[in-house]
Amino acid sequence: MRSSNPVFSRRGFSRGTGYAGFNAQAGGPTATQYAGANPYAGANPYATEAPQYAPQHTPQTRPMTMDDVVARTGLTLGTVIAGATVGWLFLTGQLAFAIGAGLAATVLGFIQSFKRKPSPALILGYAALEGVFLGALSGFINDLPKLNGAPMQAVLGTMAVFVAMLVAYKTRIIRVTARFTRFVMIAALGFLMLSLVNLLFMVFGGGDGLGFRSGGLGILFGVVGVVLGALFLAMDFKQVEDGVAYGAPREESWLAAFGLTTTLVWIYWEMLRLISILRD
Repeated sequence: MRSSNPVFSRRGFSRGTGYAGFNAQAGGPTATQYAGANPYAGANPYATEAPQYAPQHTPQTRPMTMDDVVARTGLTLGTVIAGATVGWLFLTGQLAFAIGAGLAATVLGFIQSFKRKPSPALILGYAALEGVFLGALSGFINDLPKLNGAPMQAVLGTMAVFVAMLVAYKTRIIRVTARFTRFVMIAALGFLMLSLVNLLFMVFGGGDGLGFRSGGLGILFGVVGVVLGALFLAMDFKQVEDGVAYGAPREESWLAAFGLTTTLVWIYWEMLRLISILRD
């Protein structure tokens, strides 16, 4: 299975074929254990590549564990929080600088997404700049009389979504299947296209564009954005689970942290916009 998250989509974690070459090298389950029962069998984009492109283990490289993922996700999210604190305290009134930080974070995120190997420096740089952007914008919103306290509500809402999706995934209330993935991908593409069209109408036509960010339509659009973010979380959990099960190299835990961070940032931002519409 390939995730909607660009961080994971190039990695090819798959319960059908394993993470290319890891079953034999890291002692993970073999593909034949799942043959015939696994909906992802044969979906690994690395499975047919020449051997020289498959990740190679060395005695110094051990497989990724869940502890690795948790530790690096904590470090990446901690960097976001540190950047947000700086943005909140010192850049609340300098929105141009904050937007510049957001654009720089986007560039770093795209660079990392298209790299075959994780770069901790890029990932932490993205986290710091994204934090500055979110902190400055959140501080600005918090200073508005009608929206005081909205950022904290968005943080609590994001945490609630994360916990709910983790429980739903672990108890298999939500199962990440090929059909589930296709549905989320199509919905996400439609959401992003509508957002882009609305932005263009706002830039060239003025006002609120097509109305996707205000009123009843804005509330509906915000709810869809939060739900999509929650579904992305389930897909990210699946990729992490498969990476651990099939012995992905330890360095891949940085990509797991990066993917989870980008999804949580999405949920927070959509949650903040939804709360702002509801309280305004």
